[in-house]
Amino acid sequence: MPNTTADLSRPSLARRAAVALVGAAALTGLAGLYTPGTAHAEPRTATARSATDFSDCPPLPAGADPARWRCEVHTASPQLTMGKAVVTLAPITMTHAEGPLPDGTDGQVWGAMHSAPTSVPGGLTGTSAGKDPRRLRLAIKPEYGGRSDFYTGQFSLRFRLLSPLLPQGCTIGTNQPVDFRMKRSGPSQWVSQDPPLIKFSAYDDTFAAPAAEHCGPLTAPLNARLGLPASSGNLMTYDATYTFRMYDHL
Repeated sequence: MPNTTADLSRPSLARRAAVALVGAAALTGLAGLYTPGTAHAEPRTATARSATDFSDCPPLPAGADPARWRCEVHTASPQLTMGKAVVTLAPITMTHAEGPLPDGTDGQVWGAMHSAPTSVPGGLTGTSAGKDPRRLRLAIKPEYGGRSDFYTGQFSLRFRLLSPLLPQGCTIGTNQPVDFRMKRSGPSQWVSQDPPLIKFSAYDDTFAAPAAEHCGPLTAPLNARLGLPASSGNLMTYDATYTFRMYDHL
């Protein structure tokens, strides 16, 4: 966890970081409360798993027929506009299972999600200005929000914000995740039959983005920099591919 005791040994560095934040004149004495967090992760281009990796396929519900259930693995690099932030996220891989339940209704079981941090252009200040740009960098990492319905295209995400000046728990959607209701942009296309590989595009321009929370003294200026909360003007475009395998062939 980040150190919440004032770092008196490096006041000038903390002061420069605080002053560089947009509208952060009031934060001159606050940014120094945080030393670089041990939970900060350097942005990477991708850590999404292979689209043919079925190791995250979840166990089936009791009584489910493996011959009628399939495990789906889909990968996408979404383009996200949320408040003032505009980023192309590092590839996301999601795995889930679906098929008929013993009573004949449609069933789904969540598997896992993998992604990596993506740098937010402009960093904490919005302009990349300052004498210590590494200290002012900002990255965003999507995480599963606990809800999904792949029959209807609904799922929820949280977005962890990473920076040397932010505590580990700084997140958009901490208590109430961002809910997406994706709409298809066109018909699906079969890229390959064996192995099965299907391509599709979807988008959501109706979701609301909550404010970032648990970001320490920088919570208010960070939300002002990112334009959060944002009830409208948000957009996620989702160009994805997915494959599947029946459970009796796993």
